[in-house]
Amino acid sequence: MAAPATPLEFLAPGWFSIVMGLCGLSLAWHRAVPLLGDGAGAAALVLGGIAALAAVVLAVASTWRWHRHASAVAEDLHHPVRHVFVAAMPVSMILLSTVAVAVSGPNLWARGLWVVGSVWQLAVTVWVLSRWLAPAGGLPAGSFWMGMTPALLIPVVGNVLVPLAGVSLGYGAWSTAQFGVGLFFWPLVIGLLVVRIGVAGLWPQRLLPTTFITMAPPSVIGLAALQLGAPDTVAWAAWGIALAFALWSASVLRRALDQPFAIAAWALSFPLAAFSALSLRLAPGAALPFQVLALAMLALATLVVAALVLATVKGLRRGTLLVPEPVAPAAAAPAGEQATPAV
Repeated sequence: MAAPATPLEFLAPGWFSIVMGLCGLSLAWHRAVPLLGDGAGAAALVLGGIAALAAVVLAVASTWRWHRHASAVAEDLHHPVRHVFVAAMPVSMILLSTVAVAVSGPNLWARGLWVVGSVWQLAVTVWVLSRWLAPAGGLPAGSFWMGMTPALLIPVVGNVLVPLAGVSLGYGAWSTAQFGVGLFFWPLVIGLLVVRIGVAGLWPQRLLPTTFITMAPPSVIGLAALQLGAPDTVAWAAWGIALAFALWSASVLRRALDQPFAIAAWALSFPLAAFSALSLRLAPGAALPFQVLALAMLALATLVVAALVLATVKGLRRGTLLVPEPVAPAAAAPAGEQATPAV
């Protein structure tokens, strides 16, 4: 007789998107120091501490889950959609290192997190891409396009995050190399997403919040390019691309929110925070209207993360999170959308 399911069994790697969102918001507030003063730096420090605490809790829980529910972990690794969220763990480590460097300067903990996170991220990138070359695509039959969602940007393009802390830690050459990996695959993944829409329809409603992930790569690329010594014009071009993806993603916002809260909603957090961070990085040398816009983006990102935290706490109390994912039958899928398993 099978043992009864427990909430821990459903703690998929996607939960680390909470750490990503909190770290992103911490970095955005750090970028606001030139405009808002030391209070913004204090906010960045507090948010970084909360992100670190969340990371420790999730890391311990995930390790216990691997010990108690190895089959559930294996299911995540073979899932056509959820497998890409494994990258949320090394990305969280890279972001925690970046926050540590931002608020306290280079240190041993930041260096350790960065080294492990960057190597792990590259390994996950190779693993995800190698599934495409495995027999039957490494995925269940007919599920290749099912896995083409914006979440694929996390493992494949997440490498562009590496320079944010790597340059300050003295790993400029490696940071540039890994940045190049993410930069190369970014347009490729966007192209695959467009083809997926034409071939299999838009990703299902429960995955619509992941559409906002498309904002993150150009935002991070702009920040990383400046860290690597690129001229401001490169960052401004990246900001314009990020803005275009923000407006594009906003077209599905109502549908994304018109459903019960799920952890996939955290996909809104890091992209908004990253876009705010790039805006604030460019703001000191820009005109006053742009500075106001950058601060407004910071306020929006903060409100969104606060709302997500409250919704997550409420969901955990009510028992609506950490439960089996719903899988709608194909007949129930809206026109133009494929009945893809949820995250």
